[in-house]
Amino acid sequence: MNAITHPPTAQPPTAQPPTATIAEIEAHLLARVAAGDRAAFAELYDRMMPRVLGIVIRVLRDVAQSEEVAQDVLLEIWQLAGRFDPERGSAAGWMLRKAHSRAIDRVRSAQSSFERDSRIGIRDLNEHQDAVEDIVETRIESERVVRALAVLPQAQREAVTLAHLNGYSHREVAELLHIPVGTVKTRIHAGIGRLRAELSIA
Repeated sequence: MNAITHPPTAQPPTAQPPTATIAEIEAHLLARVAAGDRAAFAELYDRMMPRVLGIVIRVLRDVAQSEEVAQDVLLEIWQLAGRFDPERGSAAGWMLRKAHSRAIDRVRSAQSSFERDSRIGIRDLNEHQDAVEDIVETRIESERVVRALAVLPQAQREAVTLAHLNGYSHREVAELLHIPVGTVKTRIHAGIGRLRAELSIA
């Protein structure tokens, strides 16, 4: 954002007719600003900044933000003065509407940012909760398997534990238990069938 400072005065402001109203003076100044008259802008700045700032503060309730927004409004007036249409209202009204609109935009932007941050926070919280739930569920399932294994006959439990929990092949289980591979397969098949029945009941 480019801060606005009073531009150097190229020439003294043209004196207004003594019979001109405030509205006419402000319209005249705005017309000169549209033509690039920096002296007119300096005078208009002094006239309008207190009112622009007052409008913005009433919306934002924050002096620092309001000063920033008011500077933006005056910069916009300097850039867009040529768009003012005196047939649609006073110059001051046009400028103050811009101030109010810019202040509302700042409020909406802040609210949108807050809502976005809230959604991200809730999403992260939900992801964390999901992870915790997965851990708990896995732990519960593990405990159920341990309880079910305890029901198996020792020979079946040994074969199933070595093959499915410790990752040994059937041949390796046969070597560890000193029994034929066919016996290992029979014990594992019977043990798995019993485990399924126990886990479906649990």
